[in-house]
Amino acid sequence: MTSEDNYSDNNVVSKQVHKHDHTPPADQGPVTQVQAIQIAMQELLIEKGLVCAEEIRETVELIDSITPSRGAEVVARAWLDPEFKSRLLHNGTAACLEMGIDLRPTPLVVVENTSLIHNIVVCTLCSCYPRMLLGLPPDWYKSTAYRSRIIIEPRVVLLEFGTNLNPELSIRVHDSTADMRYLVLPQRPNNTENFSLNQLTELVTRDCMIGVTLPKNSVTS
Repeated sequence: MTSEDNYSDNNVVSKQVHKHDHTPPADQGPVTQVQAIQIAMQELLIEKGLVCAEEIRETVELIDSITPSRGAEVVARAWLDPEFKSRLLHNGTAACLEMGIDLRPTPLVVVENTSLIHNIVVCTLCSCYPRMLLGLPPDWYKSTAYRSRIIIEPRVVLLEFGTNLNPELSIRVHDSTADMRYLVLPQRPNNTENFSLNQLTELVTRDCMIGVTLPKNSVTS
């Protein structure tokens, strides 16, 4: 969901039945409303035979095992392969599938940073996020402070991440939804013309694929 209205200062906002005790462990707080809904939906899906507990466990383990290196490999390939980059920007989901990363059914929109535009991703309602590329979202991405402030004062928030952008650079903030995920394609750092795919991958961090930082400018040998 992208909106380019209502913001000035060249900032653009772009949105089988099983019974068991659900009492949380003593070291945890009470079950929240969201957790209660998740438990109820999971049990209903199992009861109707749409999924089984083993499938749920395997999916959770898969998500837990994913790191941002997946996304970094996609970015590095786009830096090296102009044709892949074009396909990635045209259809992020299909391009990632070429690399064996299945993001379906949620569409992935890839937005490119340029010398004129810097992109940032947020989910103002919850924490929608391309987990199959970046793994679990960081706590700050889910926080109310980030979700609200990045819309209102993106430059201030970026400074808190150590990112000081040219004042003339236009900022676009993209709001992820349950039906769409965003990934930032950062600019390739200077003086990396002779870098290999692996070296370029090392430059790409999770945070620069969200848009709050820039790629590293060096790699370890």
